[in-house]
Amino acid sequence: MAPRDLMALQHGVLTPVLPAADRQGALITRRIPSSGELLPVIGIGTARRYDVVTPEDKAPLRDTLREFPRLGGKVIDTAPGYGQAESVTGELVSELGIREQLFLATKVSVRGTDAAPGVAQMEESFRRLKTDRIDLMQVWNLQGPATLLPVLREMKAAKRIRYVGVTTSSDQQYPQLEQLMQSETLDFIQIDYAADNRNAAERILPLAREKGIGVLVNLPFGRTRVFQNVLQTPVPEWAKEFDAATWAQLFLKYIVANPAVTCVIPGTAQVKYVNDNTQGMRGALPSPEHLKRIEALVNRAM
Repeated sequence: MAPRDLMALQHGVLTPVLPAADRQGALITRRIPSSGELLPVIGIGTARRYDVVTPEDKAPLRDTLREFPRLGGKVIDTAPGYGQAESVTGELVSELGIREQLFLATKVSVRGTDAAPGVAQMEESFRRLKTDRIDLMQVWNLQGPATLLPVLREMKAAKRIRYVGVTTSSDQQYPQLEQLMQSETLDFIQIDYAADNRNAAERILPLAREKGIGVLVNLPFGRTRVFQNVLQTPVPEWAKEFDAATWAQLFLKYIVANPAVTCVIPGTAQVKYVNDNTQGMRGALPSPEHLKRIEALVNRAM
């Protein structure tokens, strides 16, 4: 499958691009447990898709980010390990003059007990993102939390970062993540969770809710397995009962229906996809019965 086809596959059947004023349904937001700040429940992830160099490749990203806050979006997640993505995000956000409308999250990692490389990495992130304040700094893939979390708390106290978190995209790291959630004061975790990848719902999401930790969700469409199997079929009629017109909206709303989830961050690199995805943060959410139907549908498609 060509990369372009795979990218389209990640987002499902698309809706026409509509002006923000014409989009129906109230915006769904969730509170960050540690502060009460409200965030819209659909954001943007920048892995792979924002690792570009040429003006031609940046153009659709610029258009996407221009529309994103107009459609009610706020959270953008990136990382220094995503190639050029962090720099491209900072460049485009600065060009568009939308920094104050956004919640910017990035990541840091170290190996060993020396925090200096992590501090240097974060200073570079400030430069790349063209900002003097990063909303959320996350220890990437649990690489160096014991070394970095004290530094992040100092930076939070100095108001250079607003929130502190850790990330993973592998359930093999869930035991370590759970231990950190129990022992550390965290504002956020970031995890992988999807209709075809439900392991986080067993212990991690309930624990996040119990501990008052915000949750960002990566890989919300799984690793394309479900979409490969369901895109050839129409979206079920019953999806209209929770205002999902496309497969992307159905699977995003499946995730958002979990009350522990603060924001989902699908990779989004075209205007048609940001329009489609952000419609998933409006209207109704699936009921418990709808969730069972979605899981049954996914089980058949896997």
